[in-house]
Amino acid sequence: MNRGRRLEVGVTGLCMLVAFCMLGPLLLPAPPAADPTNAALLPPGTAVTEIVLDDGRALVSPDVRKERNITVVKGPLRTVEVTNERIVSIRTTRFWLGSDRFGRDVLAQLMAGGRISISIAALAALVALLVGTTVGLTAATGGRFVDSVLMRMVDALMAFPVLFLLILVATIFRPGPLVLVALLGMTSWMGLSRLVRGQVLTLRGRTFVLAARAAGCPPTRIWRTHYLPNLSGPLSQDTALRVGDLVLAEATLSYLGLGIPPDIPTWGAMVAQGHRVMLDGWWLATLPGIAIAFLVVSLALIGDGIQERLSLSE
Repeated sequence: MNRGRRLEVGVTGLCMLVAFCMLGPLLLPAPPAADPTNAALLPPGTAVTEIVLDDGRALVSPDVRKERNITVVKGPLRTVEVTNERIVSIRTTRFWLGSDRFGRDVLAQLMAGGRISISIAALAALVALLVGTTVGLTAATGGRFVDSVLMRMVDALMAFPVLFLLILVATIFRPGPLVLVALLGMTSWMGLSRLVRGQVLTLRGRTFVLAARAAGCPPTRIWRTHYLPNLSGPLSQDTALRVGDLVLAEATLSYLGLGIPPDIPTWGAMVAQGHRVMLDGWWLATLPGIAIAFLVVSLALIGDGIQERLSLSE
């Protein structure tokens, strides 16, 4: 790949994935009702017929035959016969990416899980960005004692295994989405704080910063007008890579059964549920795994592209 096009390719891939998760439910027809009796583990591309009865019950099966006065719904476990007078509506649709063992549409789950997984990772990255930037700026501009205390604290936190800490806290608190955002964000800001500290220490000796300090500008104004604008490039690169890491961390916790509750779909939870029936339904774990890989590669390309742009501008 042309090194100068990495940023464009990464942004394009990320936009395509986000559009798939956000706009897909608006453009695609509603998925058929879940029917674990007749529609479980159907392979991708299977056409199914959904019949809604007068009592609100829905029957879904790839094998439906209409006879003179009745409609026969065949399934692997049982065959249901209903009179045509009881049928409220009937439509034929398709499981484009197959169905899971509960008869649910995998495509709909993939879009819903993507919205949740990406949102959790993005919000956690925002928490890490705010905390890491604040700690790094404070350490670099707060004097030798403050710098020493904060950096020793960061060193101690970085020495502790992050995955073990995530598993420990998730086991105790059984996190929901907001708790998981806070948990991931508060365990991933340490490297960012060291990056900010190093960049600010370099900027402190620049002429424009020395002039601002000599003119009596308060520290917060120097932060806002000199430090943060010059940190935008490195922070953007780090955040892009960090979102990919947080998606993998959320998927790891969900795979271990320590993520958000199983009734909330995420890509990690789909992989965890799909690996149990891998021989019967290879698509259940493979498709969300491909989505995770696509997202991480797109974000990595964005990070590399931002680094290239920064190196060219120096």
